[in-house]
Amino acid sequence: MAALEAVLSSQEKAVLSMEVDTFNKSIQKGRMPTQSLGKDDFLKILITQLSHQDPTAPMEDKEFIGQMAQFSTLEQMTGMASDFSKLANLLRGGEATSALGRPVEIIEGEKVVQGTVRAVTRGATPEVLVNGAYYQWDQVSRVFEE
Repeated sequence: MAALEAVLSSQEKAVLSMEVDTFNKSIQKGRMPTQSLGKDDFLKILITQLSHQDPTAPMEDKEFIGQMAQFSTLEQMTGMASDFSKLANLLRGGEATSALGRPVEIIEGEKVVQGTVRAVTRGATPEVLVNGAYYQWDQVSRVFEE
């Protein structure tokens, strides 16, 4: 900041400060603040660091390697979250399939529907066919023994 003060007059600093404030306010419109950073945010920070570093005192190798390790960890955690989501979908589908041919109780708003599961759809949100209508598996409150 000291280098900036030596180059800019007080009037230029005031104009620059006003432009920065205006720009910051314009990018904040319609944007909801978040409490966590994603891998895109991490990459932006790293690129900004690298592009604005002092060429006479570049980032230490240890710092760079540490940041790349953090990025790699973040990427692996994102992949694991995706895999866990897929696993949960598979388990939900397997659970719905196991109810095929069995009597169930379904909660649909204020109404309770009872019947036998005649068909099951696959996918992230499985559905069961009971009494001629499809219901989401999440609506099934009980599965009975036949």
